[in-house]
Amino acid sequence: MAETPFKAEIERVQKEYSEKMTPGAIATIPGSSVINKTGSWRVFMPEFYKDKCVRCYLCYIYCPEPAIYLDEENYPVFDYDYCKGCGICANECPTDAIIMVRETK
Repeated sequence: MAETPFKAEIERVQKEYSEKMTPGAIATIPGSSVINKTGSWRVFMPEFYKDKCVRCYLCYIYCPEPAIYLDEENYPVFDYDYCKGCGICANECPTDAIIMVRETK
C-alpha cells in the first residue's frame, strides 16, 4: 500500500470501527439462519397453481434457500418468511405452475 497523507487517519478509523462492529455475512452461531427471516428482501414472489403442478419437485430441488417444503400430498409449499424471490423455482417449473408476481407488502 502506497504511503498517503491520510494513512494514519485511515488506520485510526479502521481500528475504531473494527472494535465497535461485528463482522457481516458471517454466521457466528450454527443454525442461526432460521431466526433471520430474509423474505422481506424480495421484490417478486412465487405464486403457485396446484392444478398445474405435476409434482416433479424441480422447484423443491433447485430452491437455494431452501424456502420450499412438501406438504402431506407432496405438493410444494412456499415459506415466504425465507423466500427471497429469486425466481429459480418458476424458471425450473416445466408446467408453469409457479409464476413470479410483484410483492404486494
